[in-house]
Amino acid sequence: MTFKEIILQGIPNTLPEKKHYPKNSNRAPKRKDILSKAEKQLAIRNALRYFPEAWHSILAEEFAQELNDFGRIYMYRFKPDYDMYARDIEAYPAKSKQAASIMLMIQNNLDPAVAQHPEELITYGGNGAVFQNWAQYLLTMQYLATMTNEQTLHMYSGHPMGLFPSSENAPRVVVTNGMMIPNYSQPDDWEKFNALGVTQYGQMTAGSFMYIGPQGIVHGTTITVMNAFRKILQKDENPAGKIFLTAGLGGMSGAQPKAGNIAGCITICAEVNEKAATKRFEQGWVDVLVNSMEDLISRTKEAQSNNEVVSIAYIGNVVDVWERFYEENIFIHVGSDQTSLHIPWTGGYYPVDVSFEEANRLIREAPQEFKENVQSSLRRHAAAINKHAARGTYFFDYGNAFLLEASRAGADVMAENNIDFKYPSYVQDILGPMCFDYGFGPFRWVCTSGKSEDLDKTDEIAMNVLQEIMEQAPEEIQLQMQDNITWIKNAKQNKMVVGSQARILYADAEGRSKIAEAFNNAIANGEIGPVVLGRDHHDVSGTDSPYRETSNIYDGSQFTADMAIQNVIGDSFRGATWVSIHNGGGVGWGEVINGGFGMLLDGTKAAENRLKSMLFYDVNNGIARRSWARNKEALFAIKREMQRTPDLKVTLPNIVDDDLLEKLF
Repeated sequence: MTFKEIILQGIPNTLPEKKHYPKNSNRAPKRKDILSKAEKQLAIRNALRYFPEAWHSILAEEFAQELNDFGRIYMYRFKPDYDMYARDIEAYPAKSKQAASIMLMIQNNLDPAVAQHPEELITYGGNGAVFQNWAQYLLTMQYLATMTNEQTLHMYSGHPMGLFPSSENAPRVVVTNGMMIPNYSQPDDWEKFNALGVTQYGQMTAGSFMYIGPQGIVHGTTITVMNAFRKILQKDENPAGKIFLTAGLGGMSGAQPKAGNIAGCITICAEVNEKAATKRFEQGWVDVLVNSMEDLISRTKEAQSNNEVVSIAYIGNVVDVWERFYEENIFIHVGSDQTSLHIPWTGGYYPVDVSFEEANRLIREAPQEFKENVQSSLRRHAAAINKHAARGTYFFDYGNAFLLEASRAGADVMAENNIDFKYPSYVQDILGPMCFDYGFGPFRWVCTSGKSEDLDKTDEIAMNVLQEIMEQAPEEIQLQMQDNITWIKNAKQNKMVVGSQARILYADAEGRSKIAEAFNNAIANGEIGPVVLGRDHHDVSGTDSPYRETSNIYDGSQFTADMAIQNVIGDSFRGATWVSIHNGGGVGWGEVINGGFGMLLDGTKAAENRLKSMLFYDVNNGIARRSWARNKEALFAIKREMQRTPDLKVTLPNIVDDDLLEKLF
């Protein structure tokens, strides 16, 4: 059968041969054995409903074995034999070009060069899933191949519920992931209901089909690290020869050394998984790979002496690095952590003084002992950071729930009021006031032709648009404009592409709309093929996360999720090709609600109308909320937008005198 025929078939007509897992694949960690006997039977019953009754006796035993071995039913037998990657949009069988673009993005998310655990349909973060199992993938691709522009596919946590009649202006796909009743949104609830096959953790861009490999986090980390050094260095200083210490080289966190190189510092990134560290080294994302502490110390001192710009991956535990660098009197200028602490008990964070192999055994066989080791390690980790901070190190939480989990472990990370953390979130100090409040956030696009020359052309278009805007931009946003012009100029030479021909930069509503309109014109003129627009959920308007995206909201509303819900609803009727809303995000199940979109530009006037309406709302919804929280940068941005757009009328806050409040209680 041809590729198109296999897609159109969906669930095969005959039972495929059982597959053997490939050797040396990066397997997802075994999930917690949390189901009772009756619940395990229910999980099998749920899984078998995808298949004809004649297959049930064979598959029941096989799925039970998967549940015992992995804690999940992945249905590996049904993984298709064709290579998984983003093909040219014309390669997909489809009645709708919009649907074909979604098929392309799904396959990009599952490309082994992009995905962290591709056999288990997990894109990044240890648990960020595109689908729960391979039957869902097959059915979804079949639905997309057969749908028209007057149908919408509704997806419940990876399960394609079906095609429903809609309209040409409706989204082609609506995705929800992990949308639990609030009282059932604890971490063990995810373990239970995901094992039952009724919900999943979509992370952010995994479950919305918008992950573009590590490029997205490279850009965000570059902007963050550049501004972190700006906060601590004198104007005549640069980051060369100065240390940024962090941890994590799997999934998205593997972008850190590349970002450090672009920011121009010494990056030291510890990683306990030798395979993950070696992969990043072989991919060229990190310059130097060392596996002994003595080699790390020697190479670090050499880099400091020579004012180098270099990235060093250390195969080992970052706690050891923090402690040993203190003993060696090696000054760390900027410190953070990007391990997957949103899943601390299932391999997101590995304890110090326990080997990687032994830790994995404990996860499976002695989970309580593993948890105790992790919490002990977090206390040591925080204590070492505190010592360096006393010497002047600038430490920030990079939104991975490090401070949250450290506080839960009893680590010394709380401020004197015992409410706030003693260290800021990177959003509080950097991305919130410097970017999000002004409307700047991660705008992405994918060239569906798969041609590098199309990406080159879009880079050129985007750079020209930003340069034109900058000529008239107010002083308040000049720095953001220049950083992103510099980024896009150098993006190709920094070899950002993994998987699809994709790009990211930070832009506000004006920049996003003008870049998108210029793309659409280029498509109409035959200069490039169709383009998919999207963004990270980690943006101005898409995510409500009190310890990350909305950590610089101080009116109490950081614990509400109205903005994210309004965002996905508002985008859906303003022209998005697909929309998604998730529970879980980058900081953990029950800790965040986040939404995203995808939009196909095909060169038509209809696409132009959609992009102008949707992109404007997608950004300004968030600025409006941030301005109501009295953020001064957001107040500036929304007032400026209302002057440019007479139809925009936003409720503005009246500022209260602090002295008045002091007298009241």
